[in-house]
Amino acid sequence: MTATIGAALDWWGRTKPDSTALVFNGSELSYGTLRDWTSRAARHLCDTVDVTPGDRVGLLGPNSLEWPVAALSVLKSGGILVPLNSRYQPAELRKIADDAGLTTVIVAPGFESLAEQTAALGTGFTIVTYADLEALRTGGSDDFRVDVAPDEPTTILFTSGSTGLSKGVVLTNRTLLSIVLENTLTEEGFRPGTTTLLVLPLAFTPGLVYGLLITTVLGGTLVVEPDLVPSRAVTLLEKHAVEAIFGVPLIFEAISRAPEFANADLSSLKTAIVGGAAVPTDLLARWADKGVLLRQIYGMTEAGGVATATIRSEAMDHPDRCGTGSIFTQVKVFDADGNQAAPGETGELVVRGPGVTPGYWNDPETTALALRDGWLHSGDLGEADESGRVKFVDRLKDLIISGGINISPVELEGAIGSIDGVVEVAVIAAEDERFGETPAAIVTVAGDVDAATIVEHCSRVLADFKVPRYVVVTDDPLPRLPSGKIAKTVIRDEYKDVHVRFEKVR
Repeated sequence: MTATIGAALDWWGRTKPDSTALVFNGSELSYGTLRDWTSRAARHLCDTVDVTPGDRVGLLGPNSLEWPVAALSVLKSGGILVPLNSRYQPAELRKIADDAGLTTVIVAPGFESLAEQTAALGTGFTIVTYADLEALRTGGSDDFRVDVAPDEPTTILFTSGSTGLSKGVVLTNRTLLSIVLENTLTEEGFRPGTTTLLVLPLAFTPGLVYGLLITTVLGGTLVVEPDLVPSRAVTLLEKHAVEAIFGVPLIFEAISRAPEFANADLSSLKTAIVGGAAVPTDLLARWADKGVLLRQIYGMTEAGGVATATIRSEAMDHPDRCGTGSIFTQVKVFDADGNQAAPGETGELVVRGPGVTPGYWNDPETTALALRDGWLHSGDLGEADESGRVKFVDRLKDLIISGGINISPVELEGAIGSIDGVVEVAVIAAEDERFGETPAAIVTVAGDVDAATIVEHCSRVLADFKVPRYVVVTDDPLPRLPSGKIAKTVIRDEYKDVHVRFEKVR
């Protein structure tokens, strides 16, 4: 079996060894160096660390030049890559270590103590440091790799998303390469040699799949940043003639507000995809004025990250829609009986296609609930128009049921987010003696915005029962998941007693 990520890396290492594969903080790595370094590191994992095919190998650390080297080395060793959230505490990492059955963890400088504390809480694992890998950076040409069967797991991505439940999503070479293929077959997609800017963590679906793995298979260049610095991002877009960028609306908003944005030449950008939250129409217009059409997506880790994206020609005409699926991937809306919902009817978004996960690691019950009759049931609510263009409505479990009436937090967040001076907003359910639940809005502002302004605006654009009865105004940023999405589970926990701590605003 040679249809693997490792085989693609070896090909580019042979055919264009001097081309740039990775850029991090000004340091560059060529395909020839990356190929040989990862082969030597994979050999080290197999021969010295005793990693065998199927062993789960964790990777703990923030974005760096070494992170993709370590990840690709694990794949070339035949091990199963398990990226770890470097912001987790030992108990949180221990849960993943136990669920995955980690045998080895590769650790970045400064995270050795975190790894040791995690190991001490349960079954131990071998710790490999970046220094161990750095010692293998130089040496002769090397083509070592262990290929695994196409449907064997190669990566497990543990994602709690907005549900708070840790689940190990399995990816195989077949699913990963299917994702790559589907993303190269349209004029809006990636191309061989594409240069991509990544300002998200490598350790999660967007960074790993749409950043590192697609770039590696296509022989492109991945420009990786430690984090988002808007002015620097604009500079990099121009300097490297970046062709692809992706992220949540907050990223595109921040970049567009950088002073350098107005005069920047962004003509190289061909693929700009945005998701994870509603995209304001003024943000779409701001980028369109620069010749860049932001394509809104719907997806999840279980579907490879992107299940559907608006086609470029419809990006401005249907700003609240996420397309009709992809070439090989179908996205539908099912009603409560499992039948396709009528146009405009709200139901559950379901997905099927070659990039969908075969299941959750060692969790047949959850797999059986999510994958039914060939469809991945997302747990998300959506609706489709007459042409099949889907629209995300809300998380099924996020709905606020107030007096028996369903209220969508996403709709409320969109209304509040349109107020000048509102930076970000999260709407959650608050306990209510009369209605059972009622909306509570947690709002970060940068300006003269108060609760009365928010209530007055919502009362003008929404039905009375949707207007929040609790409004918490703050200048502190809301907590976010590594993907950039607002961490609703954290906010719900922090404000679980919002009905006790705060007065009703109406």
